Amino acid sequence: MRAVVLSDNRNIAFLNENFINTWVSNFELERTPNKKAYMAVRREQGYKPLDRMHPLAQGIMKGWKKNSPSDSLILSPDLELMGRMPVNDLLGSSMIRDYLTFLKESLDGKLPGLVEEALHNPGAVPIGGLNVVLTPQKPEQESLSIFRTPEPGYQDYTVIEIDATAFEKGGVLTIDISVGHAEAAGSFDLFADDSKLPTQGAPQNALASAWGISPGETNRIIYTFDRGQSFRFGATGDWFSEKGSINAFLATISVEPVPKEEAEH
Repeated sequence: MRAVVLSDNRNIAFLNENFINTWVSNFELERTPNKKAYMAVRREQGYKPLDRMHPLAQGIMKGWKKNSPSDSLILSPDLELMGRMPVNDLLGSSMIRDYLTFLKESLDGKLPGLVEEALHNPGAVPIGGLNVVLTPQKPEQESLSIFRTPEPGYQDYTVIEIDATAFEKGGVLTIDISVGHAEAAGSFDLFADDSKLPTQGAPQNALASAWGISPGETNRIIYTFDRGQSFRFGATGDWFSEKGSINAFLATISVEPVPKEEAEH
């Protein structure tokens, strides 16, 4: 796979400019039972393998895709997983272009190869976006994204901007939240548009919250507002989940306007 994608100078230039590139053998990390047996014999012969408890090794092992013979992984300077491209997913005539897209999306924080697995749906693709505009003509939208678990006591929000200014008389904002099937639980907070999102501690200025939604579970945030306004919806990993773990979430965001007879009073 790498031999093909690295035959293109654009990929080589982009890698050299943005990444430190290295190879780690599946044998070194004892990825399969056969490899574990092989490395046991090597150790008996005096060979000193890579320390599997090293943070780099742990980051690689967490990124493995089950049953994949080989993976391209992107790790942050803090050794957090930013993207994954299994070798069997990079096939066909467009693999050179697809690999460059994978690299760019990893740097953009889109977590390629991770969101789909978190949703337990290999065919899933991100929908909507992080800017949602609701109107009386289009009062509902969906947004699919990811959150990452911060250090306990801190916040690391993925933020969706919600524009409901078209509802001049206000209405009821409802956010139906579905958390993906990866390991991290999610916590979600709704803020006014002009609120400063906290980076640590409990979000005291949140308008409404739904905390500790377990993988595969759902919950709902409901907030009534009396005039057209914008909001910020923050998603982050639950403090009881492992630091750096990620999961996907689907937010179905809608506004039910104030009934006409009530708005006239």
